[in-house]
Amino acid sequence: MMGAEKYLSIGMMFTLFVVVGCNQSPDAPSDSTAGISSSAPDPSAPERSLDADNNWNQFRGSRGDGKTSAALPVEFGKSHVRWKTPIHGEGNSSPVIWEDQVWVTTATPDGKELFAIAVDLKSGEIIHDIKVFDIAEPQRSVGTNTYASSTPIVEQGRVYVHFGSPGTACLDTKSGKKLWERTDFVCDHETLPASSPIIDGDSLFIAFDGIDVQYFVSMDKRTGETLWKRDRGIVYEKPGYWDNKAFGTAKIIEHEGRKQLISPTSKAVISYDPETGNEYWRIKHQGGENNGCRPLYEHGLIYVSGGGGDTGVVAINPSGSGDVTDSHIVWSTGKDAPLYSSVTISDDLLFMISDGGDASCLDAKTGEVYWRERFGGTYWASPFVAGAKVYYSSRQGNVTVVEASREFKQLAKEKFESGFTASPAVAGNALILRTQTHLYCID
Repeated sequence: MMGAEKYLSIGMMFTLFVVVGCNQSPDAPSDSTAGISSSAPDPSAPERSLDADNNWNQFRGSRGDGKTSAALPVEFGKSHVRWKTPIHGEGNSSPVIWEDQVWVTTATPDGKELFAIAVDLKSGEIIHDIKVFDIAEPQRSVGTNTYASSTPIVEQGRVYVHFGSPGTACLDTKSGKKLWERTDFVCDHETLPASSPIIDGDSLFIAFDGIDVQYFVSMDKRTGETLWKRDRGIVYEKPGYWDNKAFGTAKIIEHEGRKQLISPTSKAVISYDPETGNEYWRIKHQGGENNGCRPLYEHGLIYVSGGGGDTGVVAINPSGSGDVTDSHIVWSTGKDAPLYSSVTISDDLLFMISDGGDASCLDAKTGEVYWRERFGGTYWASPFVAGAKVYYSSRQGNVTVVEASREFKQLAKEKFESGFTASPAVAGNALILRTQTHLYCID
């Protein structure tokens, strides 16, 4: 990611959140209710998520790993399209699903109006089209990112939508009513936001990695109150430079009896105690305007695409404490590593695709390369595994399906009229795809 030209063309996909300035030090103590606007509590609101494993309810699915056992279609001709629904505005956020609702976010091109949209899974009819925020002075947009690139997370009765510095809100999925909002967490996203919220128990977690400040927040998902807030603690060579920002989404794991919140940043991967925000360990990497990934946890290892140099993709032993850069990286590679999409794993095989369309299959335990193939095009959406198949979708509108095996075998290639920046979702045996203009249900 060197030079302004690359920065302008790519840096917009997963950018850091939008702001007009930072009025609070990231780790300064603050009133946990500051900035909260909420409606009266709903006594029937659920205390915890129910049946999340049966719903693709967050970025990269219920487990955040881009995997499903569903028997999905390989060919996407007109006979397979159940419905096709236009989505107004612009948005790179991926669809999420709870029961019969599919949620996405979108925004006007100028970023002054931010929306949450719910579509009926069976018919494609729009159920809710909710203006969540009006923004008088949006942050500037440089490049091709949108003001609605962070993927929502949905559970029984509630959906949590995030637009970076402009705000985070909790909506009632039945009525569309806003239950609470936070607009006081800010940073300079430089090229707009893309990190997505995650949930564990009653906690909602979000990263704010701007060019000016970088911090991580835990909120009570029921009320929006702050539980903890931690500065990243990274000293950058050029404060306020675009190289300091990141776009990653966190993941909760449990390793050897210790629950950890794994969060990628621009130049490090940090493990926190999700209850307190205390840091367990960190791995430093070359990075730089990167980490659009969501970490994976397989085979007792954490897999993160760091996006730069020899640490483009790293496999980490998450059992350490402190700075474990020199001791806990099991393997790493910089060849054809993605900056913005995440990797996916099927059994012992790791699949990834570079931004420029070079796909590869590696041994997940050792990093040994089994195959590399040139797809061409530009890839920001993350690949995913369905049974024994891997699906890739490009910004040029191509969907390529290959066999999840040590030998390369292409099963299908389909062309859509508009391209993909959002990652796919799965509902039963149906594939939910968001192009730059429409939402599709294919079965």
